[in-house]
Amino acid sequence: MPEWAQNPWKQNPWFESVAVAQARARKRLPKPLYGALVAGSERGQTVADNQAAFAQLGLLPHVAGAHAERSMGRVVLGQEVSLPVLISPTGVQAVHPDGEVAVARAANARGTLMGLSNFASKPVEEVVEACPRTLFQMYWTGDRDVMVHRMQRAQKAGAIGLIATLDWSFSMGRDWGSPEIPEQIDLKAMVRLAPSVVTKPRWLRQFGPRHLPDLTAPNLAPPVPGGGWGAAPTFFGAYYEWMTTPPPSWDDVAWMRQTWADISGTPFVLKGVARVDDAKRAVDAGVDAISVSNHGGNNLDGTPAAIRLLHPIATAVGDQVEVLMDGGVRRGSDVVKALALGARAVLIGRAYLWGLAANGQAGVENVLDVLRGGIDSALLGLGLSSIDELSPETLIVPDGFHVS
Repeated sequence: MPEWAQNPWKQNPWFESVAVAQARARKRLPKPLYGALVAGSERGQTVADNQAAFAQLGLLPHVAGAHAERSMGRVVLGQEVSLPVLISPTGVQAVHPDGEVAVARAANARGTLMGLSNFASKPVEEVVEACPRTLFQMYWTGDRDVMVHRMQRAQKAGAIGLIATLDWSFSMGRDWGSPEIPEQIDLKAMVRLAPSVVTKPRWLRQFGPRHLPDLTAPNLAPPVPGGGWGAAPTFFGAYYEWMTTPPPSWDDVAWMRQTWADISGTPFVLKGVARVDDAKRAVDAGVDAISVSNHGGNNLDGTPAAIRLLHPIATAVGDQVEVLMDGGVRRGSDVVKALALGARAVLIGRAYLWGLAANGQAGVENVLDVLRGGIDSALLGLGLSSIDELSPETLIVPDGFHVS
C-alpha cells in the first residue's frame, strides 16, 4: 500500500509506559475482563498502597560523574537474567488468544524467567517449549497425591523451579462489585455477555469464532491410566477444589519443598511472605527463596504494600535465602527502589498483562523494555554502574515507611 493511502490515524503499537499500556488495555478489553485484571479485594486499600508506597521513596541524582555503561544483569535462582524483572504467575490470561505462550516467548526474547500459574489457560508443556526457563507455580489445592502428580508433570515438562503461593484468605466482597466471569463460554454465556463484548470488536476478532477462551485450567487436569491427562476442570471447578482444601501447615510447606527437591532438585520459592517471623520459618522449612508479596492486593485487604515489608524481611533472612518482591511495580525506578531495599529481583503481574492485552507478545516485550530503560535511567542519574551498587542509602526513605 502506498504511504499516501495508509491510515493517518493508525495508532503506533509501541507505548512509552505501563500506564499507557493499561489505558490501551482498558480501551480494548470487554469491561468484565478488564475489571478482573484490576481486581483488588474489599475496599482496595492494599492494591492502591502497592503503587502509592513507591511514590513515597525518593531518589537524589548526581549532576556529573555518571558511568557511560551500566549493568543490570544478575543471577536469580541459579539463572542469569538480563534484567532483575521476572514474570509472575497469573491465572487464566484470556486477554489474548496466545495467553501465557505469548508471555513466555516475550520473557525468553528478553532474557528473563517465566512464571506459570497452575490456573493458567495454557498447558505447562506448551509454555516451557516457548520459554525453557519457566517456573511452575502451585497453590495448596487437592490432596498430596494430586500435588505430587502436578509436580511430576511440571518436572517432566522441564520447569526449572517451583513457586508455592500460599497467601490466600478467600477474601470476598469488592466495594465496586466483582466482574461477571462465566463458568464456561457457551451459547448462554455469549448471549448474556454480548452487550459488553460486541463493543470491543478488535478483542473479539483476534480470537476468531472458534477460538474463544474456554476458561479451563489444563494444568490441573487429572492423570489418566496409561499416561496423559484427562479433561481440564473449569476455572470455577478448580477454584472449588482450592477452597475446599484444608489450609497448609508449616509441616506441609516443608513436605512440599522436600517433595519438589526429590522430584526435581531445582529451586523452591515460597510466595506471599509478609512477616519477618514467617520469613524465618520459611528458612527453617528449607526454601531456596521467598517472595515478599500481598498477592497484588487481592488477598487480605489492609495488608501493607509489599515494598513497605521488604527491607525488614530482607535484613532478617536475605543472607540465607534469595528475597524477591512483587506488588505495584510499574516503572524501572520502582525496580531500583526494591533492589535497594534488599530484593534480588522483582516479579511483575498486571504490568505485563496490560502489555499482553495491548499488543500480544510484542506488548509484553514492550513492557520489559520500558522497565529496562527506567532501570538504566535511574542508574545513570544516581551515578551507579551496576544494580549491585544499590543499597538503602541510595534512597530517600520517610520515617515510619518500613513495616515489620
